[in-house]
Amino acid sequence: MADNISGKVVVITGASSGIGEATAKLLASKGAKIVLGARRTDRLEKIADEIKAAGGEAVYQALDVTVAADNEAIVKLAKDTYGKLDVIFLNAGLMPSSPVSALKTDEWDRMVDVNVKGVLNGVAAVMPTFTEQKSGHIIATSSVAGLKAYPGGGVYCGTKWFVRSFMEVLRMESAMEGTNIRTATIYPAAINTELLDTITDKNTAAAFHDLYEKHGISPDRIAAVVEFAVSLPADTTVNEFTVGPANQAW
Repeated sequence: MADNISGKVVVITGASSGIGEATAKLLASKGAKIVLGARRTDRLEKIADEIKAAGGEAVYQALDVTVAADNEAIVKLAKDTYGKLDVIFLNAGLMPSSPVSALKTDEWDRMVDVNVKGVLNGVAAVMPTFTEQKSGHIIATSSVAGLKAYPGGGVYCGTKWFVRSFMEVLRMESAMEGTNIRTATIYPAAINTELLDTITDKNTAAAFHDLYEKHGISPDRIAAVVEFAVSLPADTTVNEFTVGPANQAW
């Protein structure tokens, strides 16, 4: 089904490392035209150069998902550069987990801004285009924290539960409205990315680092799931993927 990927234009948020970077490189190798977005433009430039050196196509632009105008601008970049947009992968996220009693309210606000509003901004930016062309694919990274609660994840779990609910409603409404917009929500377990670097609570950080050292798997595994979702025929949606290490009892 790789033929369904070749020629597709794909915007990826949170593309400067981890799952976003791995997905960009994999889809580019299958012939997709990649539009990279993140705050670290030095990293985006390097990834775009690597994609082009391997024979792929990629452009990039600074993107803060919490700023609506930035999301609109990267959608415009995709259309101006490649003439269309087929897929947006809403992958940017933060996980500064801590006990509620620690009252790290600044971190709570930041998680809501990036993990919730970032998804909303991305969807709002792409919906007019997808609705007009009556096609499009919206993929979002939630987490196993969007399926179950756990200590230390009070706010993080809440943001990821939101993504789960919002994406499911979006899927149903798109079907009812006849816009042919497909959705896929991914629930990763322990994947070795930079997420742990955002944890400032020492005890929580230690526990997570221990967990990931024992169980963490490569972000390439999630990239392969995105590849599968994008490769499916336009009349088929797989709306949820729960993915993690075979040896982790998440």
